[in-house]
Amino acid sequence: MTLLQADHLTKTFFAGESLLGRKTAGIHAVKDVSLTIEAGETLGLVGESGSGKSTLGRILLRLIEPDSGTVLFDGRDVLRASGSDLRRLRRDMQIIFQDPFGSLDPRMTVEQIVCEPIAIHDSGSGQSRRERACEVLRAVGLDASALARYPHEFSGGQRQRIGIARALILRPRFIVADEPVSALDVSVGAQIVNLLKQLQRDFQLTYLFISHSMPIVRYLADRIAVMRQGELVEVGTTEQITTAPQHAYTKTLLAATPEMETVTD
Repeated sequence: MTLLQADHLTKTFFAGESLLGRKTAGIHAVKDVSLTIEAGETLGLVGESGSGKSTLGRILLRLIEPDSGTVLFDGRDVLRASGSDLRRLRRDMQIIFQDPFGSLDPRMTVEQIVCEPIAIHDSGSGQSRRERACEVLRAVGLDASALARYPHEFSGGQRQRIGIARALILRPRFIVADEPVSALDVSVGAQIVNLLKQLQRDFQLTYLFISHSMPIVRYLADRIAVMRQGELVEVGTTEQITTAPQHAYTKTLLAATPEMETVTD
């Protein structure tokens, strides 16, 4: 079953306006992109830095408004939703950010960080929020002792686990994981990738996993979409893309990235 369908998405960023009020030359970050994501799958979105991957992921979540195109989530129009309809969609669609250092407010405790989505979307009691926070922290390999501590007290890998817990606490159906291991060393990154794989089984998640590393995507994804200069140049099953790539850019990505060692968490 198709969970998310995007059609003809386009986004251009302009640096500013000229003295005559005309927009200056823009950067075409996303160019007429269409894709589908099936319920329960991981679609890997791969491409080099600046290819438009993160912009596309944020458009799907409506964190960035596209210039044109449509996004349907479980049949609901994401880009036209407003009010309570948009709030319900926000519960179902979450993001794990790339930077485990910059994405957590250093002035907030882990409990405040992880519970913030509940505070926005739910009026549950403080005790119920704490219980839910403990549940998702355990799921990501941390425990209740983390609740009263601050981000600076944790390693990069632990901070990313906190960010994952924050994304999980509303029990979303779809998560955009935006290069969640690129700021981590190889062994810690491999642990996070294995954790994401386990969480997908435990929480029945659907992922868009964004990465510049083909080996990581090959390990995690059911299908792979290859993005170059704002365009999708090739989409197929992981086996098709990694064993019989059709586009020259895909072949370059496969040849350019060293293998990542996978380890158990």
